[in-house]
Amino acid sequence: MNAFHLQYCASPEWRETVEKTILPRALRDVDLGSTVLEIGPGPGFTTDVLMTRVEHLTAVELDEDLARSLADRLAGSNVDVVLGDATSLHFPDGHFTGAASFNMLHHIESDEDQQKVLAELARVLRPGATLVATDGIENDTTRAFHEDDIYNPIDPDDLRRWLTAAGFAVVDVGVYDLGWLCTAIV
Repeated sequence: MNAFHLQYCASPEWRETVEKTILPRALRDVDLGSTVLEIGPGPGFTTDVLMTRVEHLTAVELDEDLARSLADRLAGSNVDVVLGDATSLHFPDGHFTGAASFNMLHHIESDEDQQKVLAELARVLRPGATLVATDGIENDTTRAFHEDDIYNPIDPDDLRRWLTAAGFAVVDVGVYDLGWLCTAIV
């Protein structure tokens, strides 16, 4: 991420948006079970909310500094922070009761890698488990915000197809003022 983007994603304003707008919509009527995987937690604002709703949370973060900072902050809690790449998760098939990804998939450089992440999520989820995800939709303002940064937003219509191809049997994708949100059941 560029420096301004990283700074904004760690700001009180973004925390408030996450806690009061994004997560209440995304998690409404969603049961992720007791053993949940979160990919791309960044500074951990979404992690802070998820950890209050589940017995055990595993957060996989690609950025070494963000992973270390989050692990230090949440040491001794019900969260394990793992440095890793969501395109190749090191967990057994059917390991998790639920999974989450909030506003990070657009940071994955290629459509192919985004599809790999969705396939990995389907693989590590138990049959009947739910993935909940949100992200933004392509627009000029957000593209400008990501200057010198990876910005590869997923079109909601593509997302539906990709989730089905990844192995999700029930897919619900909706659009709201901040982008798209989905639930998908393996």
